[in-house]
Amino acid sequence: MAVSVLGMARHIADELKEGLSGTGVRSAARGLRRLLDADFVALADLSGRAVWAPDEPPFYADANALVERVLHSENREGRSPLVAVPLHVDHELAGVLVVAGASRRAAVREASKWVVEALERGRLEASAEQAAQAELRALRAEISPHFVYNALTVIAALVSSEPDRSRELMLDFADYIRYSLAKHGEYTTVADEFHAIETYLALQRAVLGDRLQVQVRVAPEVLAVALPYLVLQPLVENAVRHGIEPRTGTGHVQVRGEAEGNDCVISVEDDGLGMDPALAEEILAGRGGSDSVGLANVDRRLRSVYGPWYGLVVETATGEGTRVVVRIPRFQPGVMPG
Repeated sequence: MAVSVLGMARHIADELKEGLSGTGVRSAARGLRRLLDADFVALADLSGRAVWAPDEPPFYADANALVERVLHSENREGRSPLVAVPLHVDHELAGVLVVAGASRRAAVREASKWVVEALERGRLEASAEQAAQAELRALRAEISPHFVYNALTVIAALVSSEPDRSRELMLDFADYIRYSLAKHGEYTTVADEFHAIETYLALQRAVLGDRLQVQVRVAPEVLAVALPYLVLQPLVENAVRHGIEPRTGTGHVQVRGEAEGNDCVISVEDDGLGMDPALAEEILAGRGGSDSVGLANVDRRLRSVYGPWYGLVVETATGEGTRVVVRIPRFQPGVMPG
């Protein structure tokens, strides 16, 4: 019995992720009715619009009046056979739970707490998603002026001496800007992300010359795998910017993508300065300053899409370079390039 109650509570919570005005409210009301063994259950939002299960009851007008009183007073009211409980989310009135014919008032109070917890969780998840999207927009606009200046300077210097190469680099630069700033869908493919990586590295090789050696390998069977947009490029930019540029001598960046069973595994590795593993943890948690925004955003978006067991794995040590690994399912329902 306890298992079925917990399962029903989870179902109700899932249906209320979009709030009391979302598409799952009627299903949540049905679940509450079964849970409470009640005749009728309704969930009303701040507009007073109530969604009933199973249907609008014969005392619908009285119930609506009761909802309006609760919304204006924020106090619980009861009138046989109705009980109306205000739902406060984050100390603010969010709506009303109405129950008719429940055998126990204590169960109604407990159910109202479950509804409030579900609404609070939905708000938190929505806030986290909004924050991730805001950071993604920041990533799209976060093009280093230093990199742009150096790339254009190199291209200009080659116009007379190597016009063909200058033209190729200018096309690469245009591709890089377009991919970074254009309004893409939420998801892209491994092929498109690797194309963006190769474009960026071609420009950086022109800027850094022999100081930067790169190797990019991707298995054909993972090219069509869908993944969140702008996941890999920030990892490669981070490897060049923080691993190779500050060091002396030649640095190497390796990018690999391959299939491992049902997963696609992509790694970005550099032999640069590396960092303290504790600092890497701070960066992934978003506490590493402005330079951590890219990695923290990528990690958060991966976990949001694929679950908490996915995300970035960072292997590093001071003076030993850095390896960042992305593991994603090769097939994930709902993840399709747009």
